[in-house]
Amino acid sequence: MTIAQQMIKRSDSVLVTKVSSEIFETVRQRIPDACYNPAARAITIDRSQSAPRKRGIVIISGGTADIPVAEEAAITAELMGCKVQRLYDVGVAGVHRLLDHLPRLQRARVIIAVAGMEGALPSVVSGLVSVPVIAVPTSVGYGTGFNGLAALLGMLNSCTPGVSVVNIDNGFGAGYLAARIIR
Repeated sequence: MTIAQQMIKRSDSVLVTKVSSEIFETVRQRIPDACYNPAARAITIDRSQSAPRKRGIVIISGGTADIPVAEEAAITAELMGCKVQRLYDVGVAGVHRLLDHLPRLQRARVIIAVAGMEGALPSVVSGLVSVPVIAVPTSVGYGTGFNGLAALLGMLNSCTPGVSVVNIDNGFGAGYLAARIIR
């Protein structure tokens, strides 16, 4: 039996992260209702009863290269019963793209900001809103990002209040934390 088979015996919802489509095909042979999100590289199995989803999570990404980590955060929060709004490719290099969504950001109850490069996005966002911002550095992007270390250090050194940082590429941790805040 696979790990996923053992997990679904104990829970109505299962999330498996950082998996290839080949692994998903193996899981789907044994668990036909398993779903795969190729952007997040994650498998979900959700047999829970549909309850109204809790609103308030907005997930933003600096660039398109950050979308896989942002999607991992999104499906984690959704599997935990939250409704998620996604705003992708709104980084500070073109700050007008971020400011176009300011009313939506200000209505959020928690924001997950996913970014690589220098990791400035969470600090800028936190300066514009009065809700918790969960910063997620990514290991992708161009320039000298040192596999996410530059973004991680930038986020950890943020001087704006309300920013909490998870580890590099930890979309799962960010989605989980945001869902706990909403609950």
